[in-house]
Amino acid sequence: MWAKFCGFLLRALGWTADSGPVEEQKAIILGVPHTSIWDFLISYLFYTSLDAGKAKVMIKKEFFVGPMGWLLRKLGGIPTDRTNATTLVKSLITEFEKDDYFVLAIAPEGTRKAVKKWKTGYHTIARAAGVPVYLGYFDWKTKRIGVGKKFELSDDARADTDRIQAIYETMHLVGKHPDGYITK
Repeated sequence: MWAKFCGFLLRALGWTADSGPVEEQKAIILGVPHTSIWDFLISYLFYTSLDAGKAKVMIKKEFFVGPMGWLLRKLGGIPTDRTNATTLVKSLITEFEKDDYFVLAIAPEGTRKAVKKWKTGYHTIARAAGVPVYLGYFDWKTKRIGVGKKFELSDDARADTDRIQAIYETMHLVGKHPDGYITK
């Protein structure tokens, strides 16, 4: 029932889903471009409408205050302390190991601001946890959203991230705030 309601809301907002869920019970979905807090809402509606399980997403710990913290956790939010990347990565790897179903959405840009060099933490987590990475996207111009294709990782996080950025560049995606997403 909730999945159908989320699908209805997604369509009512003018969005079209281009894909179904990931095939695996454990995976990382990259969410690009990330220029607005609204990306979380659209992504939540999309993935929940697929009725495949709740995707998790990292959100700055500062948002987890009072009732907002409870709500964000219910929606799949994971409080993130960005001051210690090593601790964060280790805790996410542990989550992958202990849960039977754990799909994690990560914005490789690491912020809603425009950046040229994406972070590689998703790569470290995926390799250590032995999970695949999918190239998820949301395009605010066409209002299309999807999981995208699976990307095979190598041992070189920077080279893989550069290749992933190049793939996204060919997609000509537009963020909610277009100036917040730049390509190389």
